[in-house]
Amino acid sequence: MAYAGGSLRLDAAFDRSHHLVSLFVAVDPSPAALASLAAVVSSLRERPAGLRWVPPQRWHLTVAFYGEVVDRRLGELTERLGRAADRSPAGTVELAGAGTFPPTAGRARVLWAGLAGDLPALTRLAAAAAAAGRRTGIAVADRPWRPHLTLARAGAAPVDCGDLVGALAGYRGPPWAAPELRLVRSSLGPPSRYETLARWPLHPT
Repeated sequence: MAYAGGSLRLDAAFDRSHHLVSLFVAVDPSPAALASLAAVVSSLRERPAGLRWVPPQRWHLTVAFYGEVVDRRLGELTERLGRAADRSPAGTVELAGAGTFPPTAGRARVLWAGLAGDLPALTRLAAAAAAAGRRTGIAVADRPWRPHLTLARAGAAPVDCGDLVGALAGYRGPPWAAPELRLVRSSLGPPSRYETLARWPLHPT
């Protein structure tokens, strides 16, 4: 495989193999936004037990999740994502507050930081990335996008994250606008690994 900026070229032998790759599309908060949130989260990591915390260097916002995709679709997918990025400004947002999946914080599986600010612009970007996947033949789930940044995941059993959600309720970080859109391949671990396959600049609003 070869990548050039936002383009991707599959060599013939690789294309014929029809491997499955797990893909998602992401944007990244600014270094200042990540540092601000990391400083707050660092004091919370010891409570409660039973959470696996995501290292700050792996923090990102997933704007579209594709799951397993036949690799021969990657060429068309990257072309469509490039067009989506070109016509979808990112908007200015802030990391703010927290919540859990499921929403009942007393039996949480995932703890996340939320977003505030120009969410309509980021939501349109997420919709464009999902549409790029569908037009490529990928079965992208048809459900509303829930903007969040995953902070921690529970292990075998749900965890009571009520205190953590309360501690982060008043948090609001510095504003930022995502500089680029990334197509990422994930490989399950432990630990899971992420590889950026292609990236495209995003224009400010």
